Amino acid sequence: MSRALYSLFVIGACLAAPLATAADLFTRIDSSPTSELWVDTGFYTAHFDGDKDLNDNNKGLALEYRFKGTMTATAGRFYNSDRAWSNYAGVIWQPYAVGPVRVGLAIAAFDGYPKTRDGGWFPGAIPTLTYEYKRVGVNVGIIPNYKDRLYGGISFQLKFKLFEK
Repeated sequence: MSRALYSLFVIGACLAAPLATAADLFTRIDSSPTSELWVDTGFYTAHFDGDKDLNDNNKGLALEYRFKGTMTATAGRFYNSDRAWSNYAGVIWQPYAVGPVRVGLAIAAFDGYPKTRDGGWFPGAIPTLTYEYKRVGVNVGIIPNYKDRLYGGISFQLKFKLFEK
């Protein structure tokens, strides 16, 4: 079984566990204003095309600022799968949760991928799951393949809460 398929299996099992006791399949997250600042690490990516000698260890640093219960502004920099530096800026929109796991999309602009717009900026929408416990959390992005320009996979990003009002 490939690493990416194994990762999907683990994610599915983690989502299924809270469903066994949940009264409702999905809950709607309160969209009231809030104020939380998180610092994020880079990513570990289990690529769907594991045979292409891609960089799985996408070191980097980012910030997330949750300004509504369902919306987070994010920006960061990481060493991408093509072994080049990338930047990103956008929002994470997560209006629902399955048990303790937030579900939604990261909608952002990215750069630094040599085969996509010659390394220039491009838009992206990445299905994103988030689990948080007190001051630590993890974002899981499910990145689709895009032709021979972007290589998809399952990305894991650790995060740490700096403050909450």
